[in-house]
This record gives sequence, structure tokens and C-alpha cells, in this order.
Amino acid sequence: MFSADTLATFVVAAFIMVVIPGPTVLFTIGRVMALGRIGGFLSILGTALGSILLVVAVALGVGTVIAQSIVLFTIVKVIGAGYLVFLGIQAIRHRNDAAAIATGPQPRRSGLRLLAEGFVVGVTNPKSIAFFLAILPQFVDLHGGSVPMQLLVLGVIVVAIGVACDAIWVVLASAARQWFGRSPRRIEAMGATGGALMIGLGAFLLLWSEKPATT
Repeated sequence: MFSADTLATFVVAAFIMVVIPGPTVLFTIGRVMALGRIGGFLSILGTALGSILLVVAVALGVGTVIAQSIVLFTIVKVIGAGYLVFLGIQAIRHRNDAAAIATGPQPRRSGLRLLAEGFVVGVTNPKSIAFFLAILPQFVDLHGGSVPMQLLVLGVIVVAIGVACDAIWVVLASAARQWFGRSPRRIEAMGATGGALMIGLGAFLLLWSEKPATT
């Protein structure tokens, strides 16, 4: 399906694109700061699932329709940005609860809910849509078999690299969180910081200037 040189070049290009801190990294750090290591890992798993759906959509051609429609693209941007702002506000509002949790028994939190929140962020990320549409097709070999399958494989590689890099950020942010967690006052500030990061990320996505192509 792919030559060794093509695949190696793509992996390097994808790694360079993913390793540079961007919206997903800020979201991940914000979730770890607000919810802890488990919350961070579940969040990146949710964003990965959302990204996989985008990859499938691009492979099947649905992503192209969105990218070529300013209206649909804008709707996706607004939904994703608004949801991040909502999560950030919730983290700031409940920062006192976060301090109580850190200094007391750990209550159960729905893993499914954390996955769903990450999924919404992943599937509504306009930067991911543009990335998959702009980069993946450049490595497709029209004579190498099914084009949708090639796009799907390339997209899954990108998502896998992203999960690995985000997992490192989770570990680093979690270490910082433990230091903050030694004091209720510190962890209140930590929860507020995580919320502010998510609000800032939502604003960034809302104001992000890159536009899809128009017909």
C-alpha cells in the first residue's frame, strides 16, 4: 500500500505536527489540572475516538463536504469552542470541590462522561479537520490500492502518535498537580488554572483564522 520511504516520511511529518503543543495539548493539561491523571488519560482517549471519527469521515468524503462549506465549518468551530469554554467555566466554578477532593476521599466519577467530553472536543476540532484534509491526501498513492483505506491507515497513525505524545503531557501535568495538591489553596488555584486553559483554548479555536476552501 505504501512504500517504506513514503511511510517513514509521513511518520516524521506527522510527529513534527503532533509534538508541537496545540489545542489538544492545552485541553489535556487543563483536564489533568482539574481532574487528575485518570481524568487526563480518559480525556485523551475520548479525543482520540473523536479524531478517529474524523478520519473515517475524511476517508469517506464527508470531511471534504464540511471543509468546502464555510457555514458547516463555522458551526463545527462554534460548537467545539463553546463546549471547551463550558468545561472551563465548570472547572473554575467547582475549584473548591477540587480542593476538598484532593484532601479527602476520592469519589467516583463517571469514566463514560469523561470519555464523552473528550470525544466532543476531538470530533469538533476544526484544526484536526483541516490537518487531515491537507496532509493525508499528499501521501496517498493513487495506484496503491483503495484510497479511502490509505487515508484511514494514515489517519490512524496520526491519532496513535497524538495519543502517545498526549500521554507524556498527562504524566508531566500530573506530577505538577501532585505538588499543587499538597495544599487546598494550591489545588484551588490549580483547578482555576485548568479551567482558564480550557477557556483560552475555546477562544483560540473560535478566533482561529484558517478557513476551509470554498467552491
